[in-house]
Amino acid sequence: QVQLVESGGGLVQTGGSLRLSCAVSGRTFSRYTMGWFRQAPGKEREFVVVITRSGGNTYYADSVKGRFTISRDDAKNTVYLQMNSLKPEDTAVYYCAAAYLAPTLDRVDYWGQGTQVTVSS
Repeated sequence: QVQLVESGGGLVQTGGSLRLSCAVSGRTFSRYTMGWFRQAPGKEREFVVVITRSGGNTYYADSVKGRFTISRDDAKNTVYLQMNSLKPEDTAVYYCAAAYLAPTLDRVDYWGQGTQVTVSS
């Protein structure tokens, strides 16, 4: 089975930074398109960012463009989300997502358990 384990969430003040990590086990990491979704209290889960298998193509939701950066380290089977200039509206549970041999995350094959990010004033 493929498992995705997120870490790096926590409490931060407005304008601060956090880096989330998602470690993947079970199959060849380089064959997966990876990304992040988030779900705030009382809201539906929303797409945040995707990175392709090559690592060269990324797509960000408008709400995080210029503030968040996704990257992947295939040698460590890990994808990262660097979050800067955090706002209270970024408060959510963040979920790592993976799609096997897929060009996008229109189809998600595996989900992480989620990690809480809380941004306060």
